[in-house]
Amino acid sequence: MNHIVLIGRLTRDPEMKYTNSGVALVRFSLAVDRRFKNAQGERETDFINLVAWRKTAELINQYVKKGEQIAVQGSLQMRKYQTQQGENRTVYEVVVDDMRFLGSRGGSSGGPMESPPPPGDDEAPPPAFDSGGPEDEKDDDLPF
Repeated sequence: MNHIVLIGRLTRDPEMKYTNSGVALVRFSLAVDRRFKNAQGERETDFINLVAWRKTAELINQYVKKGEQIAVQGSLQMRKYQTQQGENRTVYEVVVDDMRFLGSRGGSSGGPMESPPPPGDDEAPPPAFDSGGPEDEKDDDLPF
């Protein structure tokens, strides 16, 4: 089973790109505090790279900025590549399947946002969304 849940703050604004075939992707990283304190009584922080695709990427790029706190759910992915100098590299990143808005840098610590960012005239407020599940699944379709 490859399942990861993280809560953290963005370390920089998301970087939106499109593949040659026009598929949206966004890369960003989260600062995630460890559960336990070290010998000096401080919490250490891990900086975790993430990538999101398609509509999830577009929503993250549009509504989430550096310093904001989000929760993500996804899976760990490993990629290997070779640099122009011929060096082999390995990259680990979390592929985001689901994301929730939790708060902003200046807002309350860890609590849900009281209201989403204000929408423009032609856009809806950001939803809490799940882009990884089956499309149009209804309770009537369940066997129990």
